[in-house]
Amino acid sequence: MKHSRLSDQIADQLETMIIEQGLKAGERLPAERQLAEQLQVSRPSLREAIQKLASKGILASKRGGGTYVQDAPHAAFVDPMLALFRENPEYRFDVLEIRHALEGNAAFYAALRATDEDKAHILKNFDRMLELHGDKDPMAEARADAAFHLSIVEASHNLVLLHVMQGLFSLLQSSISHNLDKLYTLPRVFEPLSNQHETLLSAILNGNPERARAAAQEHLTFVEESLKKIDEEEARKLRSMRRLTTLGAYP
Repeated sequence: MKHSRLSDQIADQLETMIIEQGLKAGERLPAERQLAEQLQVSRPSLREAIQKLASKGILASKRGGGTYVQDAPHAAFVDPMLALFRENPEYRFDVLEIRHALEGNAAFYAALRATDEDKAHILKNFDRMLELHGDKDPMAEARADAAFHLSIVEASHNLVLLHVMQGLFSLLQSSISHNLDKLYTLPRVFEPLSNQHETLLSAILNGNPERARAAAQEHLTFVEESLKKIDEEEARKLRSMRRLTTLGAYP
């Protein structure tokens, strides 16, 4: 394998790491020696890969100060969309709709392509979700949920898909955090969510692509419907409060 090709592969690994770990602009990468050992590559090849990402504006190296994320790969996708979401929150359901197609295919290819290491990583994220249920910060469980789904996307071994999905999850977490925390605290929602995640996990671990795609799409349908119900409940409460205020019965 040519050295230039190897550095391209390492650059792809670094981008995947930045996306999967949700690293943001200004955050530092591990030290060069540690990073080379983590990726199991030589330090000269690693330096060349870092230079490639620096030329793309993704990384920046400071002499004697390490390597920092300069512009997260998904930031250009997310930032303009956030402004749009603030003006019209209903666009978040557009994100959920597109996730049906993308995550269904990601689950399909993950079931086909996942390595033993990929499967261990997915299982680890699944266990982490269960550990965090009932945590004082419901958003911690929501973030663990995102990590579980992104580990499935990573197992599809499609870097473009991983870029897009990281951006979509960032949009969702930024735009509907209020509803996401409720999603993980309502008993009527958590049990089906947990069962759906387990079905999806099982299909991927057992290498059943069609079942994995169906499980991902069934799960997303449930999430979308549940978030809409939460919206409706919030709207009803708000209307009730306004009526009481108008009648002088609410302080």
